[in-house]
Amino acid sequence: MADSPLRPPGAVIGVDVGGTFTDCVVLDGGAITVHKQPTGGDPAAAVIDAITRLDGAGTGRVAHGSTVATNALLEGRGARTVLVTTAGFGDLLALGRGARPDLYALSPSPLPNLVADGDVVEVPERIGADGAVVRPLAPGAVRRAAARVAERGAEAAAVCLIFSFLAPDHERRVAAAIARVRPGCFLSPSVDVLPEFREYERATCAVINGYVGPVTAGYLARLGRGLAPRRLAVMGSHGGTLSPSMAAQLPITMVLSGPAAGVTGALAVARRAGLGGIVTLDMGGTSTDVAVSEAGLPLTSDGHIAGLPVRRRMVDVHTVGAGGGSRLWAAHGALRVGPQSAGSDPGPAAYGRGALEPALTDAHVVLGRLPAGLRLPGGPALDGEAAHRALARLADALGLTTAATALTALDVADAVMDHALRVVSVGRGIDPGRLDLVAFGGAGGLHACRLAERLGARRVCVPAQAGALSALGLAAATPSVALSQSVRRDDRRQWPTVFAGLEADARARLAAAAGDRTVVVERSAEVRYAGQSWTLAIPWPTRGTIAAAFTAAHRARYGFVASDEVVVETLRVRAAGEPPAPAPHAPPAAAAGVGGVAPVILDDGAAAQAPIIDRSALARGASLVGPAVIVQLDATTWLPPGWQAAVAPSYDLVLTRARGG
Repeated sequence: MADSPLRPPGAVIGVDVGGTFTDCVVLDGGAITVHKQPTGGDPAAAVIDAITRLDGAGTGRVAHGSTVATNALLEGRGARTVLVTTAGFGDLLALGRGARPDLYALSPSPLPNLVADGDVVEVPERIGADGAVVRPLAPGAVRRAAARVAERGAEAAAVCLIFSFLAPDHERRVAAAIARVRPGCFLSPSVDVLPEFREYERATCAVINGYVGPVTAGYLARLGRGLAPRRLAVMGSHGGTLSPSMAAQLPITMVLSGPAAGVTGALAVARRAGLGGIVTLDMGGTSTDVAVSEAGLPLTSDGHIAGLPVRRRMVDVHTVGAGGGSRLWAAHGALRVGPQSAGSDPGPAAYGRGALEPALTDAHVVLGRLPAGLRLPGGPALDGEAAHRALARLADALGLTTAATALTALDVADAVMDHALRVVSVGRGIDPGRLDLVAFGGAGGLHACRLAERLGARRVCVPAQAGALSALGLAAATPSVALSQSVRRDDRRQWPTVFAGLEADARARLAAAAGDRTVVVERSAEVRYAGQSWTLAIPWPTRGTIAAAFTAAHRARYGFVASDEVVVETLRVRAAGEPPAPAPHAPPAAAAGVGGVAPVILDDGAAAQAPIIDRSALARGASLVGPAVIVQLDATTWLPPGWQAAVAPSYDLVLTRARGG
């Protein structure tokens, strides 16, 4: 590998938009600056305002993690999308797979479908499983299909013809015809979105890409105008950044943009802190994202969003609806946490903006683990009396004391997050006792020790920039492109040609974003035994055969091997700029409006006194024992009794069980 060239001049600004706060991190040489502000109702305006404050001269580079595509999908606010498919396959999305998600449901819910009844257009044509044309696509059939798309007023058109990934000409002709008769319609051919085997997944991805396309393209265009002349990059679900033009063409690459940035940031912290395998806990205002990394970025091709399969390569993250802003409510005498969030306006009751329903944040204020008077970035100081009043009303409904209600709320939230952590660790045969828990997000440090005890994790790391770690991951990320192509089962001779084509395409797409950086290309494949339904992702071996590599991986994952034929289903390439350097060492930003000693309520309900410590005042090598509340600008950490904290040379906080604790 050649020496890595210098980064372009100017600061790099990572900006992550959450449901409650917009987080920014500025990397300028070895310096780190953290900025947080309430998101409000317009994410684009929040991004433009934050960047303008931090980079008024317009010389910096901006890396942005956006939830626009995700929210459009989850909230049903996408474009009217028409699906064009091969004659006889019009029910493809309605039929889906034969698998039943709920085996015991007497009246199972229908599959999610983004295409309305009547918005499927069938075209007479057919490509065979060997890539040969079985039924030619007549010019008249193309014109009629395009006209029907236009008649339906389509804002987006997904085109998915059977076996088109082996012979894309038919799809290209249909897409070109739609462009002629329906100018401005967002085109989403499956051969561009997911040129892979499995028709249902391929059609679904093409539809998702079209469904979120117009709103995403409009958002990126607005950002580009508002941030000019700065260079803008967008985080992809695969953990690397993309150019805005590439993201606008393939918006499906952005559906896990924010959570991917969090895992990228956690890995950067793990490198600088000298950690090994990690399990991540990213707890923000609305939700919590968890992931496991034993070595490198955890990637999957079997992701799901809103109940729909997304076969695009993405960071393997599991999300649950538990965040600091999650509302607390009662149902049938039981306390519930979320998934509804109070957001940033009005926010939790402690924000002092008139909210009557308590949120999880209010429970922490009542227990003293979020100090009353702590000033929020861009907002008021936490109102302890408002939090007590809101939680007292819920306590009356439950027949509990206010303190017991707050502790129960934490127990419920921890149970939800503990289950999520076990899904990505124990549920996959990974012993969490061998991992370090990296806790971040504004609320991650408040729950980290309790969850580590439940999970059996060996220690906890709370990064120096804990509340803005996703933004740090964005600033530290490198440009990358992930491409794939399914291949014919009976023709191994085509593998080198397919790999060469994918690599050339990836390098070309990466050229503008990577500049003079060294480009590293990784090859992998989706492999299975003949007759198996699903595949394993295997790094392409530099020595030995792919069959041997698959056999070893299958034994490690499932505990056995078979004598069946090994089938290579899909080839993959991931090209990226030079690997990112570890995140710079920089102390956390100081908190405002706190200090001294304050009363807290422990997990057993006992009252105690705990020091309120400004984390920015802790020097490297400093240590302390719980109970203690450790505050900083962007996050708060609760150190319970029986735990001790030490400040690492990287300024990250390492928490361990105290001897005898």
